[in-house]
Amino acid sequence: MYIRNAILTLAVSAGVLAAGAVASAQTSTPAAPIVATLDTTHPATPVSDFVFGMFIEHIGKTMYGPLWAEMLDDRKFYFPIPDNESATSARRGFPGMTMRHWHPVGPAASIAMDSVKPFVGEQSPEISLDGATPHGIEQSGLALVKGKSYTGHIWLRGTAGSKVKISLSGSDASQETTLLTLSALSPAYTRYAFHFTAPDNATNATFQIVGTGKGSFHIGAVSLMPADNIDGFRPDTIALLRQIHSGFWRFGGNYTSNYSWYDAVGDRDHRPSDWDYAWNQMQTNDIGPDEFAEFCKLIGVVPYISVNAGLGDSHSAAQEVEYMNGAATTPMGAWRARNGHPAPYGIRYWNIGNEPWGSWQIGRTDLKYFMQKHNDFAKAMRQVDPTITLIASGEMLEDGQVPGALRTKYVGNLAGAYGSDFDWTGRFLKDCWGNFDGIAEHWYARPGERYNVEKAKNLPADKPNDDAFDKIQQTTLEYARYPANIVLSKAEEWEGYQQRFPAMLQKKTFLSIDEYAYFGGNFRRGADLKQALAYSMLFNEMLRHTDFLTMAAHTMGTSTLDFNQTASTLNTLGLVFKMFSNNFPGSIPVAVSGNSQQPAPQYPPAPDQPRVSSGSPTYPLDVFAALSRDRKYLVVSVVNATDKPQPLNLELTGMRLSGPSTLFQLTGSSLDAVDRVGQAPQATVKQSTVSESPRSLTIAPISINIYRFPVAM
Repeated sequence: MYIRNAILTLAVSAGVLAAGAVASAQTSTPAAPIVATLDTTHPATPVSDFVFGMFIEHIGKTMYGPLWAEMLDDRKFYFPIPDNESATSARRGFPGMTMRHWHPVGPAASIAMDSVKPFVGEQSPEISLDGATPHGIEQSGLALVKGKSYTGHIWLRGTAGSKVKISLSGSDASQETTLLTLSALSPAYTRYAFHFTAPDNATNATFQIVGTGKGSFHIGAVSLMPADNIDGFRPDTIALLRQIHSGFWRFGGNYTSNYSWYDAVGDRDHRPSDWDYAWNQMQTNDIGPDEFAEFCKLIGVVPYISVNAGLGDSHSAAQEVEYMNGAATTPMGAWRARNGHPAPYGIRYWNIGNEPWGSWQIGRTDLKYFMQKHNDFAKAMRQVDPTITLIASGEMLEDGQVPGALRTKYVGNLAGAYGSDFDWTGRFLKDCWGNFDGIAEHWYARPGERYNVEKAKNLPADKPNDDAFDKIQQTTLEYARYPANIVLSKAEEWEGYQQRFPAMLQKKTFLSIDEYAYFGGNFRRGADLKQALAYSMLFNEMLRHTDFLTMAAHTMGTSTLDFNQTASTLNTLGLVFKMFSNNFPGSIPVAVSGNSQQPAPQYPPAPDQPRVSSGSPTYPLDVFAALSRDRKYLVVSVVNATDKPQPLNLELTGMRLSGPSTLFQLTGSSLDAVDRVGQAPQATVKQSTVSESPRSLTIAPISINIYRFPVAM
């Protein structure tokens, strides 16, 4: 995952990242009625099932908060108790996702970290006892639901005379519930299970492990989950994500470059926690390759995995492919079978590395050496499984990626830079042909800015390209159009490569936008309707390039949710993903023409500004149309990012419509409408029957509309 330096402090959370509010809604209306002509006699390549995919990586608790049901943090005791290292404490994660600490019960001196014979990892807590006074540890901040069942287990060993009690209490210590009492412990680590039903609701419950008596006891690992978890996952978020037919989820990101998959398989209690140097956070390795594959099965999507091409090597990558896809008779397949998964997962999509072009990547090598590394990885991985689809970690040539010392020469004049030492995509095409099927691209953007080419040319060599962005004022319509313009810029860049490497067309080399996000919402409030408008235009633009744009993965998959420890709901971003992913995959785009061209670009072409404005010739509306997979419906997306109703006349060529039509409309009372857990939704999707003639529609202000018109057969 790549986020520009200017926004590194923003957090990936339950839906959105912060960016300030922008200008009020665009109000202009064309002098004549807007006409959209839909022509089914010129169909395009069908929409891929994978254009509404999702990306996920271990950043803080992005996977363990909304997806994984585990309630306890640091359950295998990576950190010492008490943790007095202020630098370590400061690296506990992003806002809203910080890890909870274990704290001493009784004197801190009674706790020692055993590094001689730890249960797992480098250390395990040993608690010294002193008669009747409880000594031990506790963790607060847990949420409970009255009447809900919970289950857990703990690994303990102790000396003769030690007694242990495990309990849970709310804010009032008198509400304590004893979960387990042990009057005698084995000298060897033993697993003890417990379960209980919460007597009351709690938002700050405390889980406590204490001992009395003589000697000492050791804690190996501990776990607490709601009993209704599904193979360790939260049933509420699983149910919501199943509603979004994403097609695939990609596991990758910066974390991949220092990730050892070997430590993330087998019994979860015995997997050592490790430190993620990419995001400066501990990870428990509880969600590994097996869990990711099972998660994808639960939500009905295809898994896509990035292998470690930072500190990793081709041998470990090939073994990972064999672990996931090999028969149980192969060495790695046999290991998978011993871990409880005898059947191969058959994972088709694999990505070599993650943003190898970035200076922030752990184990980064220069372009010419990474080309050799990629080829070695590809050959080793395909030797294990020749059927896999390999995606190279590219970066298309654009002004914003020119190294500082070369900006004066190449910014605004990129023609001579194709195939250079900073043209990663071009060099993959030149040096790695035959060792990939598609090429990845990543982009991130936020509103209220634009890339200034002239400013970039004159930046000192030691200044980052981020300094070439100017702050600008945007109308709501310009705000909503901005990420769609980036999609079109990427399409223009890809078409430039196709012209230079015509074999791409023959082989049908595809583009996978493996990571993207528009940080246009408010982190504290959650994804809003204004951001949903922008994503709808973004989707319309992606669907105009189905001949090569066949995969896209949004950052993060969990950004479609608003959640807390006990409940969740789809936010406005989730609603718009659901609308599009339930209607367009497999559909056949039809030609859209109109009588109202989009305005000419306000600024010169740049990484975020195409040569022509994105969108359909139906300004200020944005229209996309396609025949459904079975050709029984004409499906039309219409986005109105103005504060006025807009009349739209439809003209049809090559088809007739019949029967009642259906409208799915997402709108709300204002641009900042949000949907939050425990609150009445402010933005909703309403399904209705279209009563007016399909040839004459009125498009509601600040609305996202998907029409399903039955086609006369």
